[in-house]
Amino acid sequence: MMYALLRSLLFTLPPEIAHHFILKSLKIFHFLKLTQLLFGKTPHAPCTVMGLNFPNQVGLAAGLDKNAEYIDCLAALGFGFIEVGTVTPRPQSGNPLPRLFRLPAAQALINRMGFNNQGVDKLLDNIQKARFSGILGINIGKNFDTPLERAVEDYLIGLHKVYAYADYVVINISSPNTPGLRQLQAGEELDHLLDALKQAQQQLADQHNKYVPLVIKIAPDLTQKELTIIAKKLLAYHIDGVIATNTTISRKTVENLPHANEKGGLSGAPLSMRATEVIQQLNATLQGKIPIIAAGGVMTASDAQKKRLAGASLVQIYTGLIYQGPTLVKKIIEAF
Repeated sequence: MMYALLRSLLFTLPPEIAHHFILKSLKIFHFLKLTQLLFGKTPHAPCTVMGLNFPNQVGLAAGLDKNAEYIDCLAALGFGFIEVGTVTPRPQSGNPLPRLFRLPAAQALINRMGFNNQGVDKLLDNIQKARFSGILGINIGKNFDTPLERAVEDYLIGLHKVYAYADYVVINISSPNTPGLRQLQAGEELDHLLDALKQAQQQLADQHNKYVPLVIKIAPDLTQKELTIIAKKLLAYHIDGVIATNTTISRKTVENLPHANEKGGLSGAPLSMRATEVIQQLNATLQGKIPIIAAGGVMTASDAQKKRLAGASLVQIYTGLIYQGPTLVKKIIEAF
């Protein structure tokens, strides 16, 4: 009830302003040591995935804390892991405002942020200032003005820079908001990328005496045939995990709602069923050999359970946190 009231007030603000306001407020509460008083203790539900020991199975998806400025206060909400980014080699401002839209009737968001971030060096500065000792994922992408044929270079720059600071690294090739990016999910582009990343991972593992899992984040708008091909390539290149899914360009369930015609990726409740289908289709090929991290439309504990039954080992939330509030974390932990 308390969060419902807060949400109604926040929703009077433009979405991106509300986003920054709530994060800055949360940081103040954490500095004043009020977070545990406000949110209580988190149930202990440890699990091991990708060789990493997670305090619980519920994580924060990338996109909420692009520059790793709020790791400590977000961790206080009870997340078993935090994923920051997407970060690019060079800073970039992203797409013009407005670029974030609410669809409250559908419990959804549309964003076309465009990898707005302060660059990988600033992100690493922020990580080194944080006190967080839990599982940290770093999500990397390419700069918008890097030609697609040179995209691998950007991902290799990102991987080399973040490797020592990450518990796992996510390769984001599925955002709909960077022109051409999703082409990296198929054909020779995908083979070239996966091969280069695995070679770099091995070199970095030897250099740092630390093996950091590589995770690929895919789109929900792929066909079953495309998903099967991707799953086989993930197995062939010994990729450590896959996140299913990013946002969707489909508008099938929201086409008559205000803002539904805005360009960008749709997240939230309308994505839930499709994201679960993608997990099932991936798992049909992966057969548990590569863990699946569920993302997309996790709005309730029931949504998380369905994704676990479909084959997911971990779950991430973002839009669900905005619409349901921090109590969603504990509800999922208890039900997952």
